[in-house]
Amino acid sequence: MESDTMALEEFPDSDAIAVTDDPSDKTAQDLAPVFDVPVNISAVLGKAHMSVAQLLKLNRGSVLELDRKVGEAIDIFVNNRLVARGEVVVVEDRLGVTMTEIIKTEDSAA
Repeated sequence: MESDTMALEEFPDSDAIAVTDDPSDKTAQDLAPVFDVPVNISAVLGKAHMSVAQLLKLNRGSVLELDRKVGEAIDIFVNNRLVARGEVVVVEDRLGVTMTEIIKTEDSAA
């Protein structure tokens, strides 16, 4: 299976960091100080709301209906912040997520 993603190690090294007045001219090298900062990533298939009594009735084989439809994009969170949407994929014998949309918020544009 061919992948369109690149590991951070595959980005070309650059010893020179361009200094510009335009804050939108950022490169991967600008992020170098935070490459080792750990983050929590969650891919949320959907949500359900129920009472404690309903929760206690769940057992093996119970079906929990989520608020999403089949084929609807799932939410991808980084440190509990929505950053993208994507689709569930199978990679060998594991589940994965392919990002289909990056969510840009007003405060992340700064």
